[in-house]
Amino acid sequence: MTHEELAKAIIKLKKERNAIILAHSYQRPEVQDIADFQGDSLGLSQRAVAVKEDVIVFCGVHFMAESAAILSPQKTVLIPEYRAGCPLADMATPEQVLKMRERYPDAVVISYVNTSAAVKAESDCCCTSSNALKVIEHYKDKQIIYLPDQNLAKYAMKKLNRKIILWDGYCFVHHKKITREKVEELIEAHPGIPVIAHPECPPEILELADHITSTSGMIIYVKQSPESEFIVLTESGHKHRIKQEAPEKKCYFIEQAVCASMKLITLESVYNSLKNMQYLVTVTEDIRLRAKKALEKMLEIV
Repeated sequence: MTHEELAKAIIKLKKERNAIILAHSYQRPEVQDIADFQGDSLGLSQRAVAVKEDVIVFCGVHFMAESAAILSPQKTVLIPEYRAGCPLADMATPEQVLKMRERYPDAVVISYVNTSAAVKAESDCCCTSSNALKVIEHYKDKQIIYLPDQNLAKYAMKKLNRKIILWDGYCFVHHKKITREKVEELIEAHPGIPVIAHPECPPEILELADHITSTSGMIIYVKQSPESEFIVLTESGHKHRIKQEAPEKKCYFIEQAVCASMKLITLESVYNSLKNMQYLVTVTEDIRLRAKKALEKMLEIV
């Protein structure tokens, strides 16, 4: 089937299944276009809580679908591509978290939403790039273990002027594919325009930025700015959503900054997911209840 035929078939199946499609803004453009809701990790978590439909088709990576299953256990949560994992999330295990707790028994464990349900279950609170600073500030007088993204933690340390116990993890796209050389090439090609960076970028990239914010924050900044052009340092799939939200603005991305896991989901896999009710995402009740506390704490602080 063509993209147009698949999109029509998906809409038909969605109604038959009483389903909703949620998509992260790093997804393929055609997948974002058939979604009922697009957003970043925070927005998608908030939307998952409010879902009225029976079935959630989550177009993102596995930890995101897990969060939906944790927050909406009465719903059927499907991920169209079972291989869609997150290398950053894989950089923290529950066993490692427990060992860190032994080393720092008085510390609060804040886990990035980019973690498995099992890691969230061993955490005190979760956060996203949208609310990391607010969550860390909530624990003003506490020692903080932040995992697994070292770059976001370093950004928070500098911004909040406080010490944080770092984890040796990073997002491959922001840490490896957005290089200083490529950023400087973009700045040279488009001099004088604002540079917006995601806080998952390493410090040497963030120091080149005029504004540092989450993916949703980037959209707000672009829409509200009087400028008409921007250099945007995050996964290149975000270009599509910014174009939807601010069609009159022009944004330049590092095209090589691609998350291969996010791009595994296609219109065909979304269609097959609804047709065959695959692939089911579940979390054991013990882990779900403990992970739910960490996610709910995050949503409470927001």
